[in-house]
Amino acid sequence: MDPIEPNVYGSIPRTKKYPDQEAATWCTASNKKILCIVSIVCALIAAAIIIAALCWIYVPIGSNCQKPCGANGTSVLCSQWCDEKSDCPNGEDEESCGTTGIKVSPNDKSCNGTTCVRLYGPNFQLQAYSPAKATWLPVCYDQWSDSSGKTACQDIGYSMSTYYSSTPFSAPSNNGYFMLQSNNVTGKLYNNLQYSATCASGNIVSLRCINCGLSTKVDSRIVGGTPALVGDWPWQAQLLKLVGTSTYLCGGSIITPYWIVTAAHCVYGSTSTPSIFKVFAGTLSIQSYSSSGRLVERALVHPNYTSNTQNYDVALLKLTAGLVFTTNLRPVCLPNVGMPWSGGQPCWISGWGTTSSGGSIATTLMAASVPLISSTTCNQAAVYGGAISPTMMCAGYLSGGTDTCQGDSGGPLVTKTNSLWWLVGDTSWGYGCATANKPGVYGNVTVFLEWIYLQMQTYP
Repeated sequence: MDPIEPNVYGSIPRTKKYPDQEAATWCTASNKKILCIVSIVCALIAAAIIIAALCWIYVPIGSNCQKPCGANGTSVLCSQWCDEKSDCPNGEDEESCGTTGIKVSPNDKSCNGTTCVRLYGPNFQLQAYSPAKATWLPVCYDQWSDSSGKTACQDIGYSMSTYYSSTPFSAPSNNGYFMLQSNNVTGKLYNNLQYSATCASGNIVSLRCINCGLSTKVDSRIVGGTPALVGDWPWQAQLLKLVGTSTYLCGGSIITPYWIVTAAHCVYGSTSTPSIFKVFAGTLSIQSYSSSGRLVERALVHPNYTSNTQNYDVALLKLTAGLVFTTNLRPVCLPNVGMPWSGGQPCWISGWGTTSSGGSIATTLMAASVPLISSTTCNQAAVYGGAISPTMMCAGYLSGGTDTCQGDSGGPLVTKTNSLWWLVGDTSWGYGCATANKPGVYGNVTVFLEWIYLQMQTYP
């Protein structure tokens, strides 16, 4: 077998250095005065622009304020613009308003400029964003079909070929619903929805874009690593990278036939040469780089990743050929927004990393049970002293004894909710391995969802 060097690439950094902010030497009295004047001028200009824009879009100047419909010279009152009624001959007054009567900016972060639908909670509730109410609303199941479901999944980032199911479930909404305008969905799903105060059936859409989170794992809590059984962690991937004559080890999680989630520090600096990676899936044994593995078409690192703090430590690998799912090779569920997890939530870690700090890698897949630790606890001075950002989460035991280690980086931190397994985090870093008051730190996958789906949309 090729040599594996887990302590160089793909390792969990033993120590993390957080440099102090550089001292400001710029702020002299004269510079402060100049800055103050410039700031006031800029603020006045910005205020004038904002007031003018608001007056144009929202404020009727007297009863004669009108806006042109188009090239035909027709105009309508400003108050008639975006009122959910077509007053212009060709409906221009409603074209750029979205389905709720308010203009939707392409820079609206809630919709990411690409889609205004999302999945919420452990029941996969389909929601659409309402700019008018500045909130997400459920989609009514009335007039829904599998065709609508496939379109919604494609808008989120999945392939239509992985579509699994659309089912109704009862969940009243005090803020209203979105409903399909017709059974014939064309283009983006969001453009086929309209607001409704009621939903006749009282049922909303539960959307499953892929059959994920299934395992043969028997529910048992074991503290300390134990060898995994076939089918226990079917989404576990093994990532090998060849640099010169050295091979480096990381883990990963299968989320679709083509996409693997791993850690940014496993991929960082290698995005231009995805051919140096090989991915192995559906196996319990450690593999050799010379073995026949899956080739990688794209290696994508989160643009906000910083190697000195491990913020946004997430990356995606797109395979050149899709995996064929079996009982022993399946995807894990990406977490939906609003999952009910908090400190103490039981989770599992898995990988082929070293069984002790600086030790030898495991020849067979190992797994262990660890609970989530709240960021408040993990940021205490005796633990990580404020180093845990919102893009991270901790799991393990403050007493030590059970942890991920070198070579496990990028691998899954999963939990079981509603009979399905969900990807809570990706193995990121820690201080040593299984050390007291130094639990494992993981990338917070829920925070990364928008970026993950955007990559899946961009590179279908």
